[in-house]
Amino acid sequence: MAYLLRFLLLVMVLGISLTTSVALGWLDVGFGHIQLAIPTFMFVIFIQAFVMFYFIGVARLVENVWNALNSEANLSELFDEPPADLEPYMKKVARYVHESQLSKRQTIPWTMLMLVLGTIAFLLGGAHDTGLVAKVVHSGVAYGFLASMLIGFGRQWYYLGKSHLLLREMKSLFGMSHDAM
Repeated sequence: MAYLLRFLLLVMVLGISLTTSVALGWLDVGFGHIQLAIPTFMFVIFIQAFVMFYFIGVARLVENVWNALNSEANLSELFDEPPADLEPYMKKVARYVHESQLSKRQTIPWTMLMLVLGTIAFLLGGAHDTGLVAKVVHSGVAYGFLASMLIGFGRQWYYLGKSHLLLREMKSLFGMSHDAM
């Protein structure tokens, strides 16, 4: 899943780069930047929601494993035969909980900032097109969106890799299939 999300993030950055290049007059592709911005921003919304729910899902899975270990009533969900000493498992899963929460905390605020600034830039673009706001207002918010997108892209790329490895490690620890979530 992390590889798919990374690919979609690359497509998102390429789409925004194309739209920005057309808006600045660097490229001419036969469409105006307005016609490119509509599907591109819809894709940004889609991929950012997808990425956000991936991190929420990873954190929730790790929390469920943590809760199953702590309750000791649901150990059959994790083990065929529960071991007598759960301490090594508890120690590793506590680290997984911390890492998954960290990944979520480091990516979701950037996702939300991208969505908010992108939406405002999109709406201000329409307002500029109808003459309600100056071009500098739309451009300023669009540049803010671009900056948040590039920072968010870097963080999401990094933490997608870390979360992917965390899931593989945790699934190996409990003998789960790597295809299961």
